[in-house]
Amino acid sequence: MKIRAGYEISYDCPQPTPMILTLSVHPSRFNDLETLDRMRLSPPIVPNTYHDSFGNFCHVIRAPAGRLTMSADFLVRDNGEPDATAPGAEQHALEDLPVEVLLYLLGSRYCETDRLSNKAWALFGKSPKGWPLVQAICDYVHAHIQFGYEHASPTKTAWDVHTERRGVCRDFAHLAITLCRCLNIPARYCTGYLGDIGVPPDPAPMDFSAWFEVYLGDRWYTFDARHNAPRIGRILMARGRDATDVAIVTSFGPCTLASFKVVTEEVTAWASAH
Repeated sequence: MKIRAGYEISYDCPQPTPMILTLSVHPSRFNDLETLDRMRLSPPIVPNTYHDSFGNFCHVIRAPAGRLTMSADFLVRDNGEPDATAPGAEQHALEDLPVEVLLYLLGSRYCETDRLSNKAWALFGKSPKGWPLVQAICDYVHAHIQFGYEHASPTKTAWDVHTERRGVCRDFAHLAITLCRCLNIPARYCTGYLGDIGVPPDPAPMDFSAWFEVYLGDRWYTFDARHNAPRIGRILMARGRDATDVAIVTSFGPCTLASFKVVTEEVTAWASAH
């Protein structure tokens, strides 16, 4: 299948403001692009483009005073298959894990393993390890947290989410990641596009989505505690320890979000022919 994806986002800056933008498709999906995922900036700015330490494709700019609009519109191929499942995937002993995944066992800005460790072991310490344990964590988070865009907060941590029992997709991911790490399962945060493909349309405005990946059986697998079901058409933008590492915009100075629009939808044969 083909998926059209893109965004148009505007910020108002009271003064020239440096920014790091993490809005491009992840390099692992570059070969699937039917058209270029090219960021357009208005007013025109030439970004300093680089790959960060997690392998994400990032851009550094200095936004001028006034309004800055960033946008993209592209087509990407997708195999149309739901997220892979492997109920028999085994959990490695910590000392047998590849050293490059050990980072994803540690606490991070939004994932306080120290505060949730006792709770994690009380809830899941006797659960079967491996895939069933991760699924049990997703089931718990999905049932424990009430979803609502009005519950979004840029400072909300996994501990806050567990206590308040409400949040948005990034909060579901942060809590599930933290519980996995507490139980010695490497887990990393992902952000990207996820349209209503293969599911009933959601009337709410489209947004970027957050999910997570765990390391089991010598590879990374996708899990989604908010939807708690395999989904079709994920387009990865960035991975990291938590939302800090993959924020779409990190500003080094005051700025105000003025408008926000995200598009991700399957392109039908009729539409692509016309």
